[in-house]
Amino acid sequence: MDLWKNWKKVLWETFPDLENICDWADWEGKGTSLRAKVYNNEYIAKSREVDIWNEKSSIYNNIIYPKTGENLPCFGMDLMGFFEKKVIIVFDFQHPVENYLFSHPDLPKAEGTFRFFEPGNHFSENIYVAKCTMSEVDDHLDMFRKYLTAYKEMLECKKPSGLEMSSTYSDFDKYMRKLDPVSGYLANQFGEEKSESLVNDFLFCYG
Repeated sequence: MDLWKNWKKVLWETFPDLENICDWADWEGKGTSLRAKVYNNEYIAKSREVDIWNEKSSIYNNIIYPKTGENLPCFGMDLMGFFEKKVIIVFDFQHPVENYLFSHPDLPKAEGTFRFFEPGNHFSENIYVAKCTMSEVDDHLDMFRKYLTAYKEMLECKKPSGLEMSSTYSDFDKYMRKLDPVSGYLANQFGEEKSESLVNDFLFCYG
């Protein structure tokens, strides 16, 4: 199952120069497959993606870490299709500075409150959260494209060039690791050792 095929197509259309620099994992376990890869380009230090899928579910996670020095947010996407009637879509500008309320003036502000996602604590006022069915995921694709385009424009305006990754993203990765719900699921599918390695050495390695 590749529920997020069109979403990944939009990502690559927006950033066609992303280069694959590492195939970090290619695992099979209990009927579930996982692939983890890293990409970069002129202004992006790391775009680290994880695809997890089986016959019933499809999960795609990617955080884009910009190069440093220009106080830019990351761009994160959690696209989680658990089964036909349970899909959660989250994407946002995720700032590495704690208690920094980032906001983009041309994008909608989130309404209401969301469990786990607190605007001003690494999440922006523009966080996009939607629940839908698998047949409805592409209804949200135009908004995803709009957010990604705005993010690309930020990078091209600021032209970040620094690589002080650990000092810039340490608090951010620690916070995101605490929120991450995937550890138990990964341990059940691929074993505890692999799960811990993916979380600590790949997903949130700066924390």
